[in-house]
Amino acid sequence: MSEDPERTFVMVKPDGVQRGLIGEIIGRFEDRGLTLVGAKFVRIDRDLAEDHYGEHEGKPFFEDLVEFITSGPVMAMVWEGQDATRQVRTMMGETDPAESAPGTIRGDLGLDLGRNVIHGSDHEDEGANEREIALFFDEAELVDWDPIDDAWLYE
Repeated sequence: MSEDPERTFVMVKPDGVQRGLIGEIIGRFEDRGLTLVGAKFVRIDRDLAEDHYGEHEGKPFFEDLVEFITSGPVMAMVWEGQDATRQVRTMMGETDPAESAPGTIRGDLGLDLGRNVIHGSDHEDEGANEREIALFFDEAELVDWDPIDDAWLYE
């Protein structure tokens, strides 16, 4: 890789888990050339949910976010690659699946604003990746490795 890779946090939400979409979503990121460096299947408790969505505290939809994200298991992941956060956000599509282009994860798999199957760190919020990764993963849970296809993906 010619420049330092970036790590980004991604989560398949409870609706994506319940609909059996974890494998397809992981496959899309692998097909793109991103590298999975951490993954865990967890049920988020209320404290973690409130920390995760802390920037929305006090907004009318905050309680709904917390209730939904704690309603079932999620697949929390860390992906790595050049400009990984922007790549993931582009692949996810708009927050509202109805506004997402076909070919994006939300455009193809999402049905409703409140059930949009996936969360990814915001590339415009500096520090969001590090904060979200640290909420879900200890450093020892992240694996540094070199995929053999890097030479075919990056100049």
